[in-house]
Amino acid sequence: MWEYEHGIETTAAPEAIWALWADVENWGAWNADIEKIELRGAFAAGAEITMTPAGQDPVELLVAEAAEGEMFVDEARFGGLVLRTTHRIDRLDPALSRVVYRMEISGEGAAEAGPEIGPAITADWPDTLAALVRAARG
Repeated sequence: MWEYEHGIETTAAPEAIWALWADVENWGAWNADIEKIELRGAFAAGAEITMTPAGQDPVELLVAEAAEGEMFVDEARFGGLVLRTTHRIDRLDPALSRVVYRMEISGEGAAEAGPEIGPAITADWPDTLAALVRAARG
């Protein structure tokens, strides 16, 4: 398995962060890597997302888990690989939270493929999280 995690502390309200996550079709407003995105179903476990990263082919994601106001997990499957990304809000105190993205690449060939594709997928996370919390602060 290959793993990577990045987090950022913020005074942005967790509810504002969740509202941006739940508004899937507008993720491109704060995530510069998204060219096009479509949500099928309510933003909850079982929803499907088609996300087209800039200059790339569309990626199919499944919302595997969701706890409103706290976290959601999306999964992409490529052959025997599972790319599982957890997006969560850790409340540190009433005025401070940490927003964390964590990717785990598992399945057949993950030991080889993870180090090859994982860093490219997660390279923009520091910028994306910074833009997310800026948007959440208004």
